[in-house]
Amino acid sequence: MPVSLSSHDVARLMAEPSPDVRAELAGKVANDLSGQTLTVKEVKLAQDVVRILARDVEEMVRASLSRGLRHSPHLPRDVARKLAADVEYVALPVLADSLVLTDEDLVEIVRYGSSLKQEAVASRPNLTESVTDALIDHAEEPAVVVLMGNATAAIAEDGFTRAVTRFADSPRVKQAMVEREKLPATVAERLVTMVSKSLQAHLVKAHDLAPETAADIVLTSREHAILRLSLGASDDDLRQMVAQMHRNGRLTPSLILRALCTGDIGFFEAAMAVKGDVPLVNAQVLIHERSRKGLKALFHKAAMPAGLYGAVRAAVDVVDETSFDGEARDLERFRSRVISRVLTLADDVEQADADYLLGKLGDVLVHAPGGQMASVR
Repeated sequence: MPVSLSSHDVARLMAEPSPDVRAELAGKVANDLSGQTLTVKEVKLAQDVVRILARDVEEMVRASLSRGLRHSPHLPRDVARKLAADVEYVALPVLADSLVLTDEDLVEIVRYGSSLKQEAVASRPNLTESVTDALIDHAEEPAVVVLMGNATAAIAEDGFTRAVTRFADSPRVKQAMVEREKLPATVAERLVTMVSKSLQAHLVKAHDLAPETAADIVLTSREHAILRLSLGASDDDLRQMVAQMHRNGRLTPSLILRALCTGDIGFFEAAMAVKGDVPLVNAQVLIHERSRKGLKALFHKAAMPAGLYGAVRAAVDVVDETSFDGEARDLERFRSRVISRVLTLADDVEQADADYLLGKLGDVLVHAPGGQMASVR
């Protein structure tokens, strides 16, 4: 065997009363069982000894065993379960690393174990949805924070949604969710909304703002964030996000117009499809057909304000006239063109929207390279 576990060692293990000696031998057995060159007979002998050590009255002996066997594929499952159910000092190494434990074992620990044990489970690589669901539904806040920071954990969209609901008052959980590399668009949109509500309350309380002023600030911040999220979303994610916003009354004509004018064509198309209750592909055809009869019909079916039609048509005209050449600042040049065209119809645009678009146009001009104004053609 790689570390010689002799008959003398076994006899010493059974007879020696010193916990230090038993812990030393436990480490030796663990090293043996973690080796790759054991025969079948040697594995069985080591496993028999491990079962004895796992019942030792001294924590230090059991802890030595747990640390040494945390990565061993030869650790018997019954011993792994016994160590996992032990006190935290003994259990945590096996809970964090042992691949012998099944999803069923891990779910049981999550449901009935301590907060530290839940955290150990949450830190494991490649957690399955059955385990992450259990953590979201039963674990305490610290473990869910660890879970959300675990990049390899598989978390279902519904799991994220339940986590947002259950930990709505936990800044740590929400921050950990926001910092994940990827989130479903619907979950990201909901988180944006929650942060905006907190910001509104803070502004009104700390700066003595009127509620309507705070609401205006929050709406602008929220719409900016939602638009940034949508630019990186897949077609399905974007459609789901827009549908959720529509259900919650947040898919406003103002937001739709601003999205179109700032270059988020995908958001505009998805919004018109949802509000008009037509498939996305149909909406895209109706929006971009040359006569604009399709756009007008969809606009009315979507119950958009009649006064905005001229601005929307002008923006779509620019979209269909513009081809991106791949050069730097393509999007900025497009924005300057569409906003300039729409603002010629200022009488049809709400003052707040006109002010917003003027601000966006100003940003384009101010940040043009070399101090030159972006070309408006």
